[in-house]
Amino acid sequence: MAQAASTREFVIPQMPNFASLDEERTYRKQRLAAALRLFALYGFDEGVAGHITARDPEFADRFWVNPFGMYFGHIKTSDLICVNHLGEVVHGDRPVNAAAFTIHSQVHDIRPDVVAAAHAHSASGKAWSSLGRPLDAITQDACAFFEDQALLDDYTGVVVDIEEGRRIGRTLGPHKAIILRNHGLLTVGKTVDEAAWWFITMERSCQAQLAAEAAGTPVIIDEDNAMSTYNVVGTSIAGWFSFQPLYDRIVRAQPDLLD
Repeated sequence: MAQAASTREFVIPQMPNFASLDEERTYRKQRLAAALRLFALYGFDEGVAGHITARDPEFADRFWVNPFGMYFGHIKTSDLICVNHLGEVVHGDRPVNAAAFTIHSQVHDIRPDVVAAAHAHSASGKAWSSLGRPLDAITQDACAFFEDQALLDDYTGVVVDIEEGRRIGRTLGPHKAIILRNHGLLTVGKTVDEAAWWFITMERSCQAQLAAEAAGTPVIIDEDNAMSTYNVVGTSIAGWFSFQPLYDRIVRAQPDLLD
């Protein structure tokens, strides 16, 4: 007897639709606060360095960002500040990191498709950046960056000059990630979820390649297989989806971040 086809329905997370700009703004801010908490959990914080931004859904020339000098692991949704294209804080009572404005304002300006950008001084990202090389496709996860990463191949000091921010944005080009030599990593996405996930998995890919090269000579995945893998793990929806378990984890453990 032939077995009847299963009619079981599965619940799979889907990217949300929003009834209003306020609802979308709240969503982006909650994801931003969660991403910052996760960066703290994973040890990506380094004093006052590092920032994640989310473009405001109503005012495209404004973005939400973590306040300067506030520990990632303490940030709540209500702590986030909103900055305009002049670097003025238009919402919130704490200052913006000058480097955050210099870098992110230019990335958001040059890339209107980008909703969020993430940058931090994570250990493996810093170490890898000092080699002045793009990541190789030596693991399945690293294939997310196959032909989708840029390299800024010099270092000119702390980024506080707008023209340097523009240079980062121009060098990033259409890609999802850029390695800033002697500095660290920066990733972008069409959602906060995506940008944060690309940073997390890129940091781990740096760690994996550093470890592999310390042990020997890694075998690089051939171009055809690297590209086919990219088409599975490197898309915007894959980045968004991969972040969902991490969001659930941090909200369950630290629900105050939504306040």
